[in-house]
Amino acid sequence: MEASTVRPDRFRRPRRLKRFSARFPAMLRLADHWVWDSWYARDDDGLWHAFFLRASRALHDPHRRHRRATIGHAVSADLRSWRLVADAVVPSDTPGWDDLATWTGCTVRGPDGLWYLFYTGVGHAEGGLVQRIGLAVSDDLTTWRRHGTEPIVQADPTWYELLDTDLWYEQAWRDPWVFPDPDGAGWHMLITARANTGPADTRGVVGHATSSDLLTWTVRPPLSTPAGFGHLEVPQVAVLDGQPLLLFSTEATGSARRGDHRIWVATGETTLGPWDIASAQPFAHPHLYAPRLVPGPADDWSLIGFLDHVDETFVGELTDPIPVRYRASTGLVVDPTRADRER
Repeated sequence: MEASTVRPDRFRRPRRLKRFSARFPAMLRLADHWVWDSWYARDDDGLWHAFFLRASRALHDPHRRHRRATIGHAVSADLRSWRLVADAVVPSDTPGWDDLATWTGCTVRGPDGLWYLFYTGVGHAEGGLVQRIGLAVSDDLTTWRRHGTEPIVQADPTWYELLDTDLWYEQAWRDPWVFPDPDGAGWHMLITARANTGPADTRGVVGHATSSDLLTWTVRPPLSTPAGFGHLEVPQVAVLDGQPLLLFSTEATGSARRGDHRIWVATGETTLGPWDIASAQPFAHPHLYAPRLVPGPADDWSLIGFLDHVDETFVGELTDPIPVRYRASTGLVVDPTRADRER
């Protein structure tokens, strides 16, 4: 099965989505699978690798996709035309801590030359309600093997909320984002997590773990304090125009901080924060969710995310890169000059 490289007017869609897609075309749409959260890595030959969650459209109800998710994989030379290749990670055999579904993560290259894919897993044993973080390793970004049979990072109740369905509908410990320490002292992992104190609809925090070798991790206190969000999904750090930024997404459901915005950017002193979540600025977009900041060749940046609901219909496909820039006065916004040039 090949990912479509034809522009979206070939596909029948709701009218509003057609108008939107004329500006930000879909780069990766699978005829038989929904596609949502994604992350990116570039190999030595300059080829981009997209890893993404996917589930069959034969489920009909898109809400069912979460418990059928696998981690798909596609490659591209330009971040626009993609070739689908074999899935990277699928649920393990039962019984296993990740035998129900494999969810969002990140991919980094270690100092040993190997590629490390950190991912979220959920299992049948807890009904998919307890999230843990696992690891797969590859020599070539194509063939992946699990590192051991157990998760490598789990929530520590010293700082983080464990499963309590009277407070929240799941144990949030997912979406690992791994990056090197800015001073060369190992590695850091950001995690979608919840504090273990405070009103239930405000406990979302940036979880934190550290490692010296990418294999053994120590859970640390969160890098933010609760600021009105139920959770901070798909966190990522990047430095744009000299400013360290934390990008995250959040659904309004279950959060004390409500509104039409779901994509946010917070500033910090360094890539380790501390992150001022209370002052986070929204990135206005009607349909995008869980985007990633992807670097360009000229020290520029773009967002790539998935199209969520349009006219109350789940879309489930990835956008072309959306050129963005950051200014302290406006936050993260679409770069109109680059957007017009790249259409």
